[in-house]
Amino acid sequence: MSAAELFWRAQDQTWRALWARHQVTRDNAATAAKRLVRSVLLDEQAGPPRFSAGLPITALSDVGEEARQATILTAEGILAGRWHCLGLDRDDISEPDWFYDPVTGRSAPSSTYCFKIDHRCQAVTGNVKQVWELSRMHHITVLAAAFALTKDGRYAERAALDLRSWWASNPFLSGVHWTSGIEVGLRLIAWTWARRLLDGWSGAISLFEGNNMALAQIWWHQRYLGRFRSRGSSANNHVLAESAGQLVASLAFGWYQQSSRWEAQARVLFEEELQRNTFPSGINREMAFQYHGFVAELGLLAGIEADLAGRPLAASTWEMLCRMVDVVAATVDMRTAAPRQGDGDDGHGLLLGPADANRWESLLATGQALFGRLPWWPPCHADTASALMSSMARARSVPGRPPARPSHFADAGLTILRTVTSDGTEIWCRCDAGPHGFLSIAAHAHADALAIEVRYNGVEVLADPGTFCYGGQPEWRQYFRSTIGHNTIEI
Repeated sequence: MSAAELFWRAQDQTWRALWARHQVTRDNAATAAKRLVRSVLLDEQAGPPRFSAGLPITALSDVGEEARQATILTAEGILAGRWHCLGLDRDDISEPDWFYDPVTGRSAPSSTYCFKIDHRCQAVTGNVKQVWELSRMHHITVLAAAFALTKDGRYAERAALDLRSWWASNPFLSGVHWTSGIEVGLRLIAWTWARRLLDGWSGAISLFEGNNMALAQIWWHQRYLGRFRSRGSSANNHVLAESAGQLVASLAFGWYQQSSRWEAQARVLFEEELQRNTFPSGINREMAFQYHGFVAELGLLAGIEADLAGRPLAASTWEMLCRMVDVVAATVDMRTAAPRQGDGDDGHGLLLGPADANRWESLLATGQALFGRLPWWPPCHADTASALMSSMARARSVPGRPPARPSHFADAGLTILRTVTSDGTEIWCRCDAGPHGFLSIAAHAHADALAIEVRYNGVEVLADPGTFCYGGQPEWRQYFRSTIGHNTIEI
């Protein structure tokens, strides 16, 4: 780390220590929320604030029947207590324990001051990715989407029950869910979409803008991101999730005295960091393709929210997002599966259907609606998320798009070799001759220089091993990131 970053990190630790006085406990959460709301709303005397960021009138009719049924079927599973979470089929979320890790059986701290929790230590938190994932609220947005599509109150009532449970269990700065800014940002996106999709439900106002705890939580989350954000060697996809969440929430929930300032700060930060995190070709600099998809999704969500609010992002930002989607179209194989290079944690900005659905088709469907489909693009089918997102933004004509399918991205050192025979058989090969990740810690890159990845008709023949795990089994984690774990030469 540079001297400047070491200074900033020391300063940040000081702020974290000082903020202990702002912690809210479960015992005083209701009182604290009521007192806070009186002081932070733009016009508290005028009654509850008004939510005005609903879906366009025709949006729901744009959702195809197959996508609609996939959302409803997933929501029915949630009502029965089932949810697919990071490769694990859970059957224990009828009344979620927000701190339980089903992998280790441990429970993460729920009342400790967040910055005193070592979330990297499995002995303290269990598998923290599993703990955090449920609190990203993706199952809430699925339930809300199912309500929007069917008007069946069961989905809305269950979404409301879980939201109230989370808000009551996680007051400001208490517990493991306040230890990471990316989680804070993703929750704001989920809450924005939950409120949007519940707009026709009779209990929506009393759940959100008429609920002191909801108003306080939305404000607490934005205040947190206004003070603590990823910088320096960790300004990768984390800072983009943080700034995207802040931007989306400040636009949709512009109810607070600080909303305009939060929006302006998040807008500048997001647009600058998206350019810094992306090669001119449109490939994410982390050299981890799952994060390319994650960042592209965050960018589209932020851009679409800004369009809906009538305050669009810069043309250069939309051009970059278009290049990122074109990269997906250029690199996927015949089964619309992307390269497996580097880390991946199945992260989503928004989920409105099955957790294990093809995220690349969804991205392509959104890109097709926003930028237009190029002749060489693979076919794609819209899911619920891409259909609704597409209905909210205006289409754009982006100049300079590739007239033919590109195979080589020199700045990222990525080459796709592809042979398609007359009978449709495909041999697909990814070659890596690029740099080793992004920033000084190259957090999500692997030691895979000159590695290749080969598929025959979408079946992996020479496979990239991917992530395996993040923290639970460090020896295996090290192996799957090492050179010997890839199709290349180890010296």
